[in-house]
Order: sequence, then structure tokens, then C-alpha cells
Amino acid sequence: MSEATPAPDGARRVPDAAAGEVRALAALDASGLRYRIARHAPVRSLAEAAAARQLRPEQLIKTLVVRRAEDDFLFVLVPGGRTISWPKLRALLGVARLSMPDADVARQVTGYERGTITPFGAATALPVIADARVAGQAVSIGAGAHGVAATVDGSRLVIALGATVADVTEPESQD
Repeated sequence: MSEATPAPDGARRVPDAAAGEVRALAALDASGLRYRIARHAPVRSLAEAAAARQLRPEQLIKTLVVRRAEDDFLFVLVPGGRTISWPKLRALLGVARLSMPDADVARQVTGYERGTITPFGAATALPVIADARVAGQAVSIGAGAHGVAATVDGSRLVIALGATVADVTEPESQD
């Protein structure tokens, strides 16, 4: 974690990157989930991230922000190696259109920049949809900063988040 720096008023301020981690870890603590934190250097691929966290790629969970309507967002938890199946997600939600907000909107809604987004400590409490593959195994979910993740029991994760569990993903194309 980065060290806090003094502000003009003499108070100690936590840098933005570290503030996300602090917020996420506080929310994880408040959730009652047991977790293990993994910290690692920047990675360039799912395989590198999995190796750094000593997990299989499918155990790494991406938290994606999806826009359902103008000011109506939700989180979708997607296992590594998979992507959202838009037809499945639209059918589950009973809507004709969904989209991904741009990075600025995602940051405004969650308080986290892309690559660090997590439901834990998000600026706005959003509904969570967890792909059915999240439950039943240990998973690694982002913890508010680059290179910081929490490994948790996937079944307990979906309960703690009050997530709707459904088959909403498909394998990523291997183009």
C-alpha cells in the first residue's frame, strides 16, 4: 500500500490508488467473509495474473459494470476465460438493451478505475449478477487497486453480495 502524505492542513491523506484498496478491504472485513489477500506486480494477461495469485485462470473473477438504463447499473461477476453472453443477460434481466459504460462513467458509479472495480466498497451499492461458475470454488476478486485481490469461497461470496446466480457467460473467443 502507498504511504499516506501530509495535506496542507496537516492531516494525512491516503493516495487515490491506496484509498480504493482501503475502502475495498474495509468492506470485505464488514462482510464477514474470510479472505486471503494477494498482492502482485502488474500483469499483462489472465495467465500471468492466475500464476501470480497461484490459482487457475477460471478462478479469477472480473467485476464488470453494465448499464441497464440511463442511471441504472449493475455488477456482473465473470470468471476468467469467459465473457458476458449478452443474450443470456438480457433474458435474465428482461430487457432489450444493455451496454457497458465508458471508463469515466464506471469510475463515477463505482469509485474505482477499470481494472480495480469490485463490489466491495463501491461508491454506489449495485445489484450483483454472478455467473453460475463463481459458486462452488475458491475465487479471486479485485480488492480496489491494481495487483491486489482477495481470494474467497465463491459460494460465500455470492451470499455476502446478495448476488443473483445464473448462467450469463460464454467462453471468450480464441481469435
